[in-house]
Amino acid sequence: MTGTPTPMKIDFVSDIVCPWCVIGLRALEQAMAASADMVAPTITFHPFELNPHMPPEGQNVAEHVAEKYGATPEQSASNRATIRARAAELGFAMTGTAESRIYNTFDAHRLLHWALIEGKQAALKNRLFALYFTEGGNPSDADALVMAAADVGLDPAEARAMLTNGRYGDDVRAEQRHWHAHGITAVPAIVINDRYVIMGGQPPEAFERALRAIAAEG
Repeated sequence: MTGTPTPMKIDFVSDIVCPWCVIGLRALEQAMAASADMVAPTITFHPFELNPHMPPEGQNVAEHVAEKYGATPEQSASNRATIRARAAELGFAMTGTAESRIYNTFDAHRLLHWALIEGKQAALKNRLFALYFTEGGNPSDADALVMAAADVGLDPAEARAMLTNGRYGDDVRAEQRHWHAHGITAVPAIVINDRYVIMGGQPPEAFERALRAIAAEG
């Protein structure tokens, strides 16, 4: 197909500590690159907290999965291996073990809200995924978040001030309510043109087919 690619609005609802959100994003990014002849997407990231009541110190991930989903240690290890393999296929390294911890991500979502205003949201989203899943960092720790912001070209002093004074907290809560009211109760949820919803960490080919089909509708 020749001609001008079709503009496309993509809203990506996800959490920093959600492994399938990484897989979904990497697959979607590959699909967007593969369909660039037809699609000119604008992607915006929106907050979802898997564990809004998680304490500051976090929780052992195997313990958390056992409590939340009833998974045995063997099931948890098998799931981690499956997820790690899927991520590796998409060029993303996951290094989590049974000793890893899961954290609250509210401050990370506030930082991402600010990064959108500053034009650095996609870069920060990917940096935070790497911080948590590849480096085993704590995305609820202010120092780690400030460093991540600096890594993608955001002002670290402004980032620290924003994290300290609670700015954008109400905005994040309002966004969470908005998406929940629209039926989003699991992530990743990819909403295209305010009309189509794709759930989960689909393969790149599935995303590409969807993007091309939606673009062809005009």
